Amino acid sequence: MLSVRHYVWVAVTLIVLFVLLRALSPVLTPFLFGAIFAYLGTPLVALAERRGISRTLGTVLFVLLVALALLALFVVLIPLIRAEVTLAAQRLPDLVNNLTAQAAPWVEAHFGIRLAFDIDTIRDFVSENMQSAQDLSLKVLSGVTTGGRILVSLLINLALIPVVMFYVLRDWNMLIARIDGLVPPRWQTKTRTMAREIDDVLGEFLHGQLLVMVVLAIYYAIALKLAGLERGLSIGVLTGLLVFIPYVGFGLGLILGIIAALLEWNGWPGFVAVLSVYGIGQLLENYVLIPYLVGDRIGLHPLAVIFALLAFGQLFGFAGVLLALPVSAALLVGLRQMRAVYVESPVYQDE
Repeated sequence: MLSVRHYVWVAVTLIVLFVLLRALSPVLTPFLFGAIFAYLGTPLVALAERRGISRTLGTVLFVLLVALALLALFVVLIPLIRAEVTLAAQRLPDLVNNLTAQAAPWVEAHFGIRLAFDIDTIRDFVSENMQSAQDLSLKVLSGVTTGGRILVSLLINLALIPVVMFYVLRDWNMLIARIDGLVPPRWQTKTRTMAREIDDVLGEFLHGQLLVMVVLAIYYAIALKLAGLERGLSIGVLTGLLVFIPYVGFGLGLILGIIAALLEWNGWPGFVAVLSVYGIGQLLENYVLIPYLVGDRIGLHPLAVIFALLAFGQLFGFAGVLLALPVSAALLVGLRQMRAVYVESPVYQDE
């Protein structure tokens, strides 16, 4: 039986963990990234090990695979941002001119407000601020006390992620065995059962969400291209990858699509077509893909996921966002266990 002293130790341990997470959240980010990637790669490395490939070699191959995937993402993202910024600088005066010619008469007729824009002034303003932004970026990056520290910190974090991923993935079985050895013997059976359930929840969720991302990336890439966007392929792929963050990812993808449609303005039919693509994509995600590929068997409602992301992000920063999903899965399994105990208890069964 647990005494009051045991409960005090548990409470103190939880408080210490909470304080440490709050204090060390910036430092924990690369370690959490590496641990998450290691968790995702565990089945692949285990499969390779069963095929006769050493765990170390399998770990190295998986780390290289992740690095190539991230490099491919940046290869798509950086040219897209550069092209959109350049196009915005070129097309902004024309867009303002069209706005003046089409919207200004309607505003003046209905509200009595006369809109007037000096195109040359706007062009000069954009050029000057773009040059200022570039100069400021160079100064920040070249600064010793500010930009230098930021750059060094970023490089260290990026370098830590593959290192953490390698050691966690290579020593995964040993780490699990050591954690299991810390559990009191009388709790080991129950703890292992709950750990397997948490792993099943996370595995099903991540597997289903990955399929949703792939399907939506293909859909958005093809649909946006058919809608007339010059960069529909890259924007569509990014939108599909961003939907991993519920609703927030869709919102960012929608903003990218709208900005691209405005900058590549081809008339109202093309703009409405882009909006329709995202509207149909949202319906497809919520009413077809999520129910069939993720399903109710997970038990993690989208609102619960959003709340967990916001709450943990508020408490622990970006590290909290990374912790939100595994902690939510653990809470879900714990609530299931509590419900099972409650249903079997005399409080529920006595008439």
